[in-house]
Amino acid sequence: MSAEQHITLLVTSGNGPAECEQAVVGILKLMRNEADRYAVRVDFSGTPTKHGFKSAVVLLGGPDAERFAKSWRGTIQWRADSKLRPTHRRANWFIGVFELPAAQQSADRVQPSDILFETFRAGGPGGQHQNTTDSAVRATHRPSGISVVARDERSQHRNKSLALQRLQQLLQAQAAAQQAARKVRHNQLHHALERGNPLRCFKGHSFCEVKGG
Repeated sequence: MSAEQHITLLVTSGNGPAECEQAVVGILKLMRNEADRYAVRVDFSGTPTKHGFKSAVVLLGGPDAERFAKSWRGTIQWRADSKLRPTHRRANWFIGVFELPAAQQSADRVQPSDILFETFRAGGPGGQHQNTTDSAVRATHRPSGISVVARDERSQHRNKSLALQRLQQLLQAQAAAQQAARKVRHNQLHHALERGNPLRCFKGHSFCEVKGG
């Protein structure tokens, strides 16, 4: 079996308008859907805006994390008429997906009193190997609202431990991204968005992928 990999991505609208923030939301949903076809786990966090996300930190885990990340790293184009500005002539919006350095382990651990644990019955990829008992665990960090789900194991206790670990990793990744943004007036990754040379292109408000940009 391949070794577990952990990769952190930044999905950003750069300095783009609100339509680009909507594009970030659409791409995050697509990432979750595509992860089901890989041996990949996707967790993300971001501060919502009025129209979507300015940027979001995405934590990938699993044997296929690198292959999954490679299929997304770069400029993403979204072609759609603006619903926010119906008379606006522009219909091409760009966002960027960049890899962030591995989050540093923090001495500050998540406080148990800040975590809300919920159990439920849910299966992930695996068909007949899906859980059939209420062993899946959702962990929510009350102060930030960040939530993760662990359903890899049949043991509720083990899934609770995994959820706490992933929550810690996601909070560390978010802190690292915020720290980088503070060091520079605007995170340089936001300015690295290369318009006109998209890795992938999506069309319409249903985000259907089109080939050839």
